[in-house]
Amino acid sequence: MYVIEYDDTILAIDCGNKFPDESLHGIDLIIPDISYLVENKDKVKGLIVTHGHEDHIGGIPYLLKQLNVPVYGTRFTLGLIELKLKEHGLVRDTEMIEINNTSQLQFGEIKAEFFKVNHSIPDCIGIVFRTPQGNIVHTGDFKFDLTPANKENSDIHKMAQIGSKGVLLLISESTNAERPGLSPSEQLVGRHILEAFQKADRKVILSTFASNINRVQQVVDAAMETNRKLALLGRSMLNVVEVAMERGYLQVPEGLLIDQGEIELFPPEKVAILCTGSQGEPLAALARLSTGNFRGVEVLRGDTVIFAAGPIPGNERYVSRVVDNFFAIGAKVIYGSGTTSGMHVSGHGYQEDLKLMLTLMKPKYFIPIHGEYRMLNQHRNLAEAVGVETGNTFIIGNGDVVDIQSEKARFTRKVHAGNTYIDGIGIGDVGEIVLRDRKQLSEDGMLVIVLTMSKQEKKLIAEPDTISRGFVYVRDAEDLIRSVNSVIKEAVSTVDARGRNQWGAIKQEVRKAAGQYIFHQTKRKPMILPIIIEV
Repeated sequence: MYVIEYDDTILAIDCGNKFPDESLHGIDLIIPDISYLVENKDKVKGLIVTHGHEDHIGGIPYLLKQLNVPVYGTRFTLGLIELKLKEHGLVRDTEMIEINNTSQLQFGEIKAEFFKVNHSIPDCIGIVFRTPQGNIVHTGDFKFDLTPANKENSDIHKMAQIGSKGVLLLISESTNAERPGLSPSEQLVGRHILEAFQKADRKVILSTFASNINRVQQVVDAAMETNRKLALLGRSMLNVVEVAMERGYLQVPEGLLIDQGEIELFPPEKVAILCTGSQGEPLAALARLSTGNFRGVEVLRGDTVIFAAGPIPGNERYVSRVVDNFFAIGAKVIYGSGTTSGMHVSGHGYQEDLKLMLTLMKPKYFIPIHGEYRMLNQHRNLAEAVGVETGNTFIIGNGDVVDIQSEKARFTRKVHAGNTYIDGIGIGDVGEIVLRDRKQLSEDGMLVIVLTMSKQEKKLIAEPDTISRGFVYVRDAEDLIRSVNSVIKEAVSTVDARGRNQWGAIKQEVRKAAGQYIFHQTKRKPMILPIIIEV
């Protein structure tokens, strides 16, 4: 999420989510911390959404629960947002305003205009904020595809006009800033998909991002060309395709689509399946197909499986596991990066795309966004190579503020920002302390030590009962447990008379003594929870 603020007007740009890595035990989703917006809610005039990918719309329902502001987006983007708002019961209370590349919006002294860009999802826009200090451009995610599969060309002429009028600050994405050349056209993928369908002897199972409607259209066209019926698997695939068909972004001939229950009614050479799970997600349709756990649908020897998406960094091992499962079945698997398989091209611009945007806009100041630090740094180098003055680029992190005054930009301060963790229905109630405990539990397990003590004399009246969960299997570690119990009894007996009147002091001493002994014996640090039962 990015924020533009002038006087008493704040505009938010996109509100996405990201998914947790393995260190965030139990966390379902990560969304932006919007404390600053909540503190200044009277100034927040709206949320403008550049396109409908999860990392740009996934956090919107959570934002709207705290800030009921108008949401501005293109027709397809609003359709995807509406799906999310229905799940959260927010559709009726949310004002959604459709915009396009010709729209002009006035928010106080800020005027917002828009231009079309290419990406791997329909209806993407960049934004021009015309402010009293100067023009600020946010590109959204983009590439320059001169032969787009959906025939929706970028507004290159309009971008040049914006640049000719002067751009004080350009905010531009950096995802592929390390990749030389121009991003290949989506049409290349369409030819490879059709060729794979023509060569397949049995069923074709293809997985891609549900939001990549251009890719979905190419699969539909290939199925029609090879006289195959097409089944859709995965909730997100079904939902996104429904929105795309309703709003005219996907053309599907009548009778082509079949339900998953009808797959077995057709010969395998007459069926294709389009599903989610190209990133190896364990619960997605493709992973379940690879293990035979998708009810009513089976992948058999000789079927063709196509991964029509490159693995996102960090997902490689999940993808590899699913690929191995399909090979074990005996399927023919087409996988790998787009350059090796021909089944995927990136929706993000390469170095020449980024330089073209910089050249068109000719900004005085530049902020690279969306990418790891090395990508942002590389994008800065590209900007300086095409004319942005050294020192006029800001690489910023969460909460960093770039102030502009008298057409001069400076990095001067920070505001509160960061991540909010979603766990079940809880929003932000899991913090670093809870995550630290979960990490300890996942690594070394826990010991629950039950002490039965006399209420009057404050003494043990029974042997400690030590319960292990995830630490050791008690029956195989009886000697260790007996030794731990001896240490516990000694620790209880050594607590001085004053401390013994406080159960907390006894628990602390037990936790300390047992922890030190266990670490000395096993080099492990399980969580130790003493429980005192008064009798």
